[in-house]
Amino acid sequence: MFIQLMPLAALLGGTALLLLGSGLLTTLLAVRGGIEGFSEPFMGLMGSLFFAGFLIGTHFAPRLIRRVGHVRAFAFFTSAVACSVLLHDLAVSPWIWAPVRLATGIAMVGLYAIVESWLNSQAAAQSRARVFAVYMAVNLGSLALAQQLLHAGDAAGHILFVLAALLICAAVMPVAATRLSQPVLDSVAPPALRTLYRKAPIAFDAAFASGLAMGAFWGLGAVWADRSGLGTAGVAAFMSATIVGGALFQWPLGRWSDRHDRGRVITVVAFLAAASALLPMFAAPYGVDAAAAAGFLYGGFAFALYPLAMARMVDRLEPHEVLAGGSGLLRVHGIGAAIGPLVAGVAMNILGPMALPLWCALTQGLLAVLTSSLLRGLPGVIALQTRFMPMVRTHTTAFELAGRAPADPDTPTKETT
Repeated sequence: MFIQLMPLAALLGGTALLLLGSGLLTTLLAVRGGIEGFSEPFMGLMGSLFFAGFLIGTHFAPRLIRRVGHVRAFAFFTSAVACSVLLHDLAVSPWIWAPVRLATGIAMVGLYAIVESWLNSQAAAQSRARVFAVYMAVNLGSLALAQQLLHAGDAAGHILFVLAALLICAAVMPVAATRLSQPVLDSVAPPALRTLYRKAPIAFDAAFASGLAMGAFWGLGAVWADRSGLGTAGVAAFMSATIVGGALFQWPLGRWSDRHDRGRVITVVAFLAAASALLPMFAAPYGVDAAAAAGFLYGGFAFALYPLAMARMVDRLEPHEVLAGGSGLLRVHGIGAAIGPLVAGVAMNILGPMALPLWCALTQGLLAVLTSSLLRGLPGVIALQTRFMPMVRTHTTAFELAGRAPADPDTPTKETT
């Protein structure tokens, strides 16, 4: 396995540096926004604009990549993200931060597309799943570690913005120096959302609800921690713990879903995510450690819903429909992620910090009720479920790289919806 990853070390190293910088920026903006007195609705708007940029970038970025190649496109998008970091510091104004955050989302989805399509083209068919697992570990590990970089400077000063920009700029070096051949980025047309819902309603609903909750978390989680009085160290601890929980729980929950009806697993996980979403609200008054432990538990269940939805979708589609279906489900998740921070931000302005955990509990609780109803009303049968793969919402090429395969052959036939 180590020998197989050696040629990909440059891409994985560049990815780690990129996500260290961008992960630091996301949390830093929340803390700095609080220092500057920016309102919760505006902070939610920034989160929504970032995910709106993701949706726009899925159409714009592949065209640029095909025209100039992966290395030049990587340099282009990385420069755009680095410039956005510095613009946030140079012009501390809502009128500047909002459009810059939109542009950052466009650039980031372009970078995900480059790295993931490159990994996909270089990984041998028999090792794609293992390469994908390492990539997901790098992805989530870098995002978790990035939160701890808040300790490197004062959020009210310039150092942290400069550090984020340096890390993002440094990501270009290993990628630009690679000798890997550049792949061709395929064009994948997603199906109509109505068609996707008809074929995989539980997957559709789970992806949308996950977007509503996780978009709000990424956009406002650090804002919640800051407004709850945890301080900069507490913000870093809470965000890191939630991401680590989201990384670690995916494996056991995924294995569980491979051996049982995945629709019912989604229902149970959604219920547990809804219940655990309320824990940080009650834990915060008891200090940073309690809030971090609550975040760890919530992240464990909440982060698993999107990859469970992806696996569920594969269970319901024909093999030739899978890649396009993955693109469509990513779009559904992205729409939810663009809506969630804006609604949650307005709610936080009215109800205070507790509105964010209430929003997450509401969306995931409704998902549990809805999926339970669908399971009773629309029975069906499949002979074999696909094998679960841990993942985060990145780009459609990540789904192709995952190399979906059937679950263990001794898994019994299951009733599904």
